[in-house]
Amino acid sequence: MVNVLTIEPGYLRRLLFKMRATSLGDEDTPRDARDNAVAGGHHITLNEEVDTDAMHGELVEEIDGIDPEHQYELVALMWVGRGDFGQEDWDEALALATERSDTPTSRYLLSHPMAADDIASGLEELGHDHLLQDGAY
Repeated sequence: MVNVLTIEPGYLRRLLFKMRATSLGDEDTPRDARDNAVAGGHHITLNEEVDTDAMHGELVEEIDGIDPEHQYELVALMWVGRGDFGQEDWDEALALATERSDTPTSRYLLSHPMAADDIASGLEELGHDHLLQDGAY
């Protein structure tokens, strides 16, 4: 069973890249996660300059500017990816994300250093892991 997502796949791929790039150099982000972020087809290392403050501001605007339904999907994907819910619980995760949306989604997501990896894991759990390679559900 593959769950239906409404977030545009290309947007989601770009968002995950930006989220990973902002965590480069974040002391709470494990070194292997920081070292494995990929930008434009090449490997980013901690030696490369990344303006994480500017990208963080862009992320806040971008996440809070998307449709609320897409924001709920991002939160639910993160929860599924970190194991709070399984594939069979997708509807429940989405309903809870909708119910608990009392703070800006960007603040909630970006307060979790591994959010991008958790969202990617959520995609995998829901059967959409190919999205990160081919850009389609």
